[in-house]
Amino acid sequence: MGFLSYSIEGHVAEVTIQKPPANALSSGLLEELSVIFDEFEMNESVRVILLKGEGKFFSAGADIKEFTTIGSGEEFAQLASKGQDLFERIETFSKPVLAAIHGAALGGGLELAMACHIRLVSENAKLGLPELQLGLVPGFAGSQRLPRYVGPAKAAEMLFTSEPITGTQAAQFGLANHAYTEEELFPKARELAAKIAKKSPLAIKAAIELLNYSKTESYYKGVQKEAEAFGTVFVSADAKEGISAFIEKREPVFKGN
Repeated sequence: MGFLSYSIEGHVAEVTIQKPPANALSSGLLEELSVIFDEFEMNESVRVILLKGEGKFFSAGADIKEFTTIGSGEEFAQLASKGQDLFERIETFSKPVLAAIHGAALGGGLELAMACHIRLVSENAKLGLPELQLGLVPGFAGSQRLPRYVGPAKAAEMLFTSEPITGTQAAQFGLANHAYTEEELFPKARELAAKIAKKSPLAIKAAIELLNYSKTESYYKGVQKEAEAFGTVFVSADAKEGISAFIEKREPVFKGN
């Protein structure tokens, strides 16, 4: 594993994203995440997964520089579908997945966190979907999950402005379960994970299945539409400008084409 590490203690697998400085979600990192979940599915000693980031961030987003290597909108749509499938697997995984978020969970990082069953955050963490700042849209089902947590109006504000909210606000809006100080976050997350690990694995699996019945057919249609839009928008002049501006660390100038 080049981007992830994990340890198992007391039926809790603690997974650390370690791709400094931003823990960006590259395709390689997502592949490793898929492999790790394959392992956890077969390992009966693992009953709960706790996901966190190393360094300053949980994950500050997708690997934008990797986007420049993608040749077509169709490839971009396929990338979105692949990420969506992985995050759907996490959300429907038979064992609880908790995210402990410090620093920032932005773009793909927040989409990963939203796929987890429970989110714990530091009070000053930044959570947001800034894709529109790059002339893009979310691609890993963020446009469908965010409104389920914060409501359509707040989701629209977060998407349209690209401005993040704090961890404290995330807990108030329902995006996070609890907000803690930076020092408390990981100990509290481990405490909660240990408490859940004492429950019957069979009952937990059934509860996760039941919770996922709340997702409607229109949700899955929206996820598919998001992948298509991800590819369509990617080939626009605005997307090229947004990505270039991000890499060059300047303000983008969008022209609507």
